Amino acid sequence: MSFVSYFPGRGTVRETAYLKGKTEGRAEGEARGILSVLEVRGIPVTDRVRERITSCTDLDRMDTWLERSRTVERAEDLFDEEGNADKPIA
Repeated sequence: MSFVSYFPGRGTVRETAYLKGKTEGRAEGEARGILSVLEVRGIPVTDRVRERITSCTDLDRMDTWLERSRTVERAEDLFDEEGNADKPIA
């Protein structure tokens, strides 16, 4: 007897769980990357900033933060969406 799976591509519960896990795993990897770059550069990261980075699931935003982590002077500057680094972190 052979097993036939319609996963992925059929909108099954299994596929949905798989894709969610894949996204969460990528987000965790992005967060580690951002924090690692800041650490290597000697930039201090507050608990509040660390929480914001590690709780984010928006991969596009995290890609932006990863790019910015290479050049920012303060960890808080990662979140400077409109060029106004003096805004408080939400």
